[in-house]
Amino acid sequence: MKVPVAIALARSVIALGLAVALSIIAAPGVASAQSAGTVRRIGYLSSGSPASGFHEQFQQGLRDLGWVVGQNIDIEYRFADGRYERLPALAAELVRLNVDIIVAQPTTPAMAAKNATRTIPIVMINVGDPVALGLVASLARPAGNVTGTAFAVGLETIGKGLELLKEAVPGLRRVAVLSNPANPNQPLAVRDLKGVGQQLGLRLLLLEARAPDDFGNIFAEIGKERADAILVVAESLFILHRTQLANLALKYRLPSMFGVRENVTAGGLISYGPSLSNASRRAATFVDKILKGAKPADLPVEQPTKFELVINLKTAKALGLTIPPSLLLRADQIIE
Repeated sequence: MKVPVAIALARSVIALGLAVALSIIAAPGVASAQSAGTVRRIGYLSSGSPASGFHEQFQQGLRDLGWVVGQNIDIEYRFADGRYERLPALAAELVRLNVDIIVAQPTTPAMAAKNATRTIPIVMINVGDPVALGLVASLARPAGNVTGTAFAVGLETIGKGLELLKEAVPGLRRVAVLSNPANPNQPLAVRDLKGVGQQLGLRLLLLEARAPDDFGNIFAEIGKERADAILVVAESLFILHRTQLANLALKYRLPSMFGVRENVTAGGLISYGPSLSNASRRAATFVDKILKGAKPADLPVEQPTKFELVINLKTAKALGLTIPPSLLLRADQIIE
């Protein structure tokens, strides 16, 4: 008896399905091998320490985009803990590990990473002036293996900080400026400050610190020179040791201006600048695009679009300083 065509066809389909199922069972490692192949390796280089928490903001940004440590990415963290001389060796170590991307925060680690490799993509975070430092050809078209976020370019933050300090301190005439010459962007910032200071009719006392051990002597000199206030240029060393700086400013009764809110939450008087945490999260979008095939040369460098004014009224009270209402009204955050 002949088997109907429909039944024969059904039997063929069932047989084919069984064959496919048996082939999968016979090779159980295929799916797991494909999964393992999707794990990408990210190197994270910082001049600060894990205590800053910025790496956690970056990792959260990755999670928001579907990149989870232990599932589809691994992250190799390297922190210099304020010792900039360690950065070249740490960058070279990440290159030897053959990571897919190096994330470098902020300026000095980005420079160390760029010196260590011209092929591995580098995503910089909060770099001072990446064009002037030679990290990228231009903000719109980086042209090399580096892209990411800039802290600021030009006078928008550093100059405005000096203006706000003059507004906050009546009779301001002489301002101490603290920078770290180990950071290649700091001389550029100081150059800009000189120009703004001249326009505002202020005399600047230029001082440098490479390590926290320098702080005591520097503040003693500020006291002898009778400066009216201090402006601390945004820099990893000064963020890492923010409590010590805030306490010294209070000890010498100096109104203080900083570039990031972290220094003000530690006891500084005022800060004006972009959010470091936001920039850390934004860096994850660059990593996401590069891991999906984009080239750093084709990803424009992002500049901050919002600058935060943070004022610590508790510190103002300790200094016997009354912050003008016009300044308080413009503040994004007031610490009381």
